[in-house]
Amino acid sequence: MASLTSSVPVMEKQVILRSQLHNPGSWKVPTLLHRSTFPQTRLKNPPLLCSKLFPWEASPPYASTDGDSIIKGHNIIEPIDAEDAPEFPILQSEEDVIEMKNQPSVPQQPLKWPMWLLGPSVLLVTGMVPTLWLPLSSVFLGPNMAGLLSLVGLDCIFNLGATLFLLMADACGRPKGMSVAHKSQVPFTYRLWNLGAGLLGFILPLLMLFASHKGSLQPQLPFVSFLVLLGPYLLLLSIQMLTEMLTWHWKSPVWLVTPIVYEAYRVLQLMRGLKLAGEVGAPAWMVESIRGLVSWWVLILGIQLMRVAWFAGLASQAQQQS
Repeated sequence: MASLTSSVPVMEKQVILRSQLHNPGSWKVPTLLHRSTFPQTRLKNPPLLCSKLFPWEASPPYASTDGDSIIKGHNIIEPIDAEDAPEFPILQSEEDVIEMKNQPSVPQQPLKWPMWLLGPSVLLVTGMVPTLWLPLSSVFLGPNMAGLLSLVGLDCIFNLGATLFLLMADACGRPKGMSVAHKSQVPFTYRLWNLGAGLLGFILPLLMLFASHKGSLQPQLPFVSFLVLLGPYLLLLSIQMLTEMLTWHWKSPVWLVTPIVYEAYRVLQLMRGLKLAGEVGAPAWMVESIRGLVSWWVLILGIQLMRVAWFAGLASQAQQQS
């Protein structure tokens, strides 16, 4: 019994020492534990007092035995090898901070917001106003070359406004400091579709003119009257195809809106041709052909507008994912 009672204080001291090591911030005066409370005492998370692993415990895979460990010993936490560690940019001095601050940023464009309103306004004034509100009687002089040149002059005014609008849109969509990064890649199917639609709209009127001169379509339409009705249409269509190919070659960000600008005005051109068909004495088959062309280009314009929405949705989704 004497030996049993003498061993109890030693065990109590060990319990007090372990609890102080586990909670180093609470150093209090040790109090004696009663024998009745000792069996109910539980130790949570006992501290690691051994600096070596047991024989059956394997060392971690990232441990290295060449250098010194954080805790004195060779089998505890070891530093990760420099070769396996990921590389992170580290600023060595204040010069690195200055160099990062001096990197070229995106240049500011003070005229960008006015161009958003100026470009569409120029397109509206040069395209819609002369065609819709200018009386054709003051411009068209009859089915002759003078009347043809007057109509071509109206379309040239629109072409100047469309070119100025596309240049403004290109300047807004592609800043100078990021000209290489903002090069747009045009899908091959988009190019094929636009070229096919343009060639079909160009070839059909020529086939009608050829059939009229061969006598397949009666009554025959004079060549000058045909040029008055569809000459400006064919000229502007060829300019549109050339402009589209140039925007594809230069990888300009305006390649998506270029056909919409010209096709919207093309519908107005054909509607103007329907008004002039009565003045030049065009046959019924010519009037019906112009109406068919109007329907064709309205369909193409609707498809182009849906493509703009499609590409805008893809660009927004890609930006959110990035």
